[in-house]
Amino acid sequence: MLCLRQVCLFALRRYQARTLCSDLLLSQINGCTHEDEVFSLVGRNKARLSEKHVGIALNTLWQLQKKRPFLLRTSDYVRNHSQFLTLCILAENKVEHMEDEVIVDALYSILRLNVEDHVSLAEVLVTEAWKRLERQVLLSLPALSKFALCLYKQHRHFSPIIGQVAHIVDMKLDSIQDIRILSVLMISISDVITESFRDRLLHKAEQLLEEKDEVHFNYARRILQFLQNVKLRYHPLLEKCNRIFLESASHLDIHSVSHIFGLYEQLGFDNAEFRLFAKQLLSESIDDYYDPETFAKLFFALGPMAGSKVRERLLVTAAHMAEEFSSHQVLMILKTMQKMKCRNSYLLKKMASVLHKHLDSYRVLQLVKLTQYLMVLHCQDLELIAKLKMLLLGYLKSSVIPADTAAIIRVLAMLPSFQAEEMILNKAAAVLPQCRLHHLNCIATALVKWNHHGQLHWQNSSELCARLLQKLNDCGFQRLQKANNLNLLLEELTHVNGEWFEEVLNEETMAMCQHLIDQVTWANVLPLSFFLIKSDHRCPALFDRIASVTVANIDKIPPSEIYFILFLFSALNYDPPDNEEFFKSCIQHLTSNLSRLETYHLVLLGHVLAMAGYFPPVLITTIFNVSFLSKLDAQLKVLPDTVKQRVHSSLMKLNRAVCLECPEFHIPWFHEPYCQRVFHNSTSRINPQRRHIHRMLTEILGGSHYSRISVLTPYYYEIDSECVLDVNKKPLSYMVQNIPLDGAGGIHLRHDIKDEGRKALPPGAQRIALEFLDSKAFTKDYSRHLKGEPAVKKRHLEMLGYRVVQIPHFEWNSMVLSTKGEQLEYLRQQLYGIQ
Repeated sequence: MLCLRQVCLFALRRYQARTLCSDLLLSQINGCTHEDEVFSLVGRNKARLSEKHVGIALNTLWQLQKKRPFLLRTSDYVRNHSQFLTLCILAENKVEHMEDEVIVDALYSILRLNVEDHVSLAEVLVTEAWKRLERQVLLSLPALSKFALCLYKQHRHFSPIIGQVAHIVDMKLDSIQDIRILSVLMISISDVITESFRDRLLHKAEQLLEEKDEVHFNYARRILQFLQNVKLRYHPLLEKCNRIFLESASHLDIHSVSHIFGLYEQLGFDNAEFRLFAKQLLSESIDDYYDPETFAKLFFALGPMAGSKVRERLLVTAAHMAEEFSSHQVLMILKTMQKMKCRNSYLLKKMASVLHKHLDSYRVLQLVKLTQYLMVLHCQDLELIAKLKMLLLGYLKSSVIPADTAAIIRVLAMLPSFQAEEMILNKAAAVLPQCRLHHLNCIATALVKWNHHGQLHWQNSSELCARLLQKLNDCGFQRLQKANNLNLLLEELTHVNGEWFEEVLNEETMAMCQHLIDQVTWANVLPLSFFLIKSDHRCPALFDRIASVTVANIDKIPPSEIYFILFLFSALNYDPPDNEEFFKSCIQHLTSNLSRLETYHLVLLGHVLAMAGYFPPVLITTIFNVSFLSKLDAQLKVLPDTVKQRVHSSLMKLNRAVCLECPEFHIPWFHEPYCQRVFHNSTSRINPQRRHIHRMLTEILGGSHYSRISVLTPYYYEIDSECVLDVNKKPLSYMVQNIPLDGAGGIHLRHDIKDEGRKALPPGAQRIALEFLDSKAFTKDYSRHLKGEPAVKKRHLEMLGYRVVQIPHFEWNSMVLSTKGEQLEYLRQQLYGIQ
């Protein structure tokens, strides 16, 4: 008995000593301030290291690296150290005894230290965690989110284990109250979730963002990444994330700003306030970015909105660094140059020379993008273009993916003087039955171009091309006829445009959308509106459905999306059955949410409503305010040129409409200098068709002194021809002091026409505006309905005292008016109102 007692006491003392020693070792590992200290402890205590020690040691190594700036990290040194290998072996041997959190932390640490995914420790850790999930040993939510992130970083996007993680998230979603955990889980499982599960995740994310006073910008960035992964532009979340970025402005750097801009670009979202902040931040610290990786991000983020001086500095620095850029960075620089519409020949030559050594490292779609950028930038390096051609043709021969095949064929058609081979048409024919509408459109566009420019030279090439185009048409019709889901159809139509689609499939597509009209909901009225705007077709059934769905679900539709729905009805000049209710609902929703809309969006919105004849007082007084216009000027400096021009034009048109239609607002006309600048910078010449009609008009009136061509009215409307008829419908000659017709087609501008012109007219005389309307003035459907802009112009000209005579192109060019005499008679009837 005494002996047994002695043995037990010895064992207890030894256990206590070992525990004390182990706790001391744990404290020593946690207290390390350099990797070598960790490795020294590992080397001296190999036999005593428990599974907990190993896990803590791996985590400490990552934490020490994490504290250093990215460029000063020494992950290579850590990975190649002999004691790191010792740690990995020990971890493998002890993995079954590790706690759940230790397994996940160890996996996360080695992945952040850039250990290859296929290293045996990474595989063992993933396998052990998977076994525990299968045994329904549920990880805590923090551990589960970290484990999911590890799987995502290993590119196991469609792995069964990710599906298992998604199942657990589905069951425990209501209990998740941490936006950090949720955001990590969302991006990790984004590839294996259903649409309904996606919507539940979005709703939960919205709820948590609303509840938290402060949210770290990284969590918002992950939510953007999720939206990009599921290819969904969900405005409520986008706006909330953007607000978080602005609130976190002091914590953002070039890397986060560049990443956010990239996500915004992919999601089709933009925000002028964020652009203003980013421009100021990056411009102030432009000299701090001297390494190629950071500078490439700076060039991408700042280049498109930089002023002339900063832009020049960026171009010079990019050319100086050219040799140091990686293949990915060269691609980023060229993409940004395209966005900047920059054709700096020196920089382009430098980029082209660097590309020669990188070409073999690009994947097929990167090569396609690279070729597109170079062609748009007018690259003149013939050797580089020849290499690109050979690489693209090589990829095409081995390609079995329809999207890749279509992309290669599309970009081959961009190459100068490209001679298409029979192999290309054969490859196209092979994939046609599997192609989406966008891919069919790419192939058709290339074929039409090659055939038109005579770039098919082998025997019977025209016959083969004709057969292939017919097969293309058949495949397009078949794909449309099989469509049974409106959302999927609209997704395919997003990137489809061009003559082939318009001529061959537009009518069939419109019919299929009508067939699926019951599937129109508040969630898809925006993409449907986009398609109808792009197609330029008035389809009453679809328009009426959009209007009724919008009114019924007005509170669910983000205010920023209402603009595009209104644009559809205003631009195509369509009044739904309950027109007043439709516009009233939209206006009420918008005016209640003005603060959620961008400054320049309000201008675009005001113009669209004015086209339809609506002038909400709160919107008009908000826009025509000095502080608002000052803010607008500042934001326009950072917006893309196309948006900037559209906003300037819309503000001018809105200003004109308010002055003419709502004088009670007492808004002055302040766009005279803008209009003069646009007019003087314009290179347009008088259309031959319009000149021909004017000559006939002068013949009817009895001389050139009775009419004027291309006249600018007050508020800068340009009209094709102008004349004045007295009370007896006899033409009146223009006064001597007015500008005579110069014969060269110059535009006549009569200042103060509003006063001088009207006073000069005898009682009962009438000023006539003769307008030739080409195809752009009408919708492309069979109704040939007059669109919104020319209808507004007619309305405003009548307010200025004109009688407006509009001559549609389809009447003037018809067989009925095939002779000069018939045209003269038609003009005479229009001019004098003879029926």
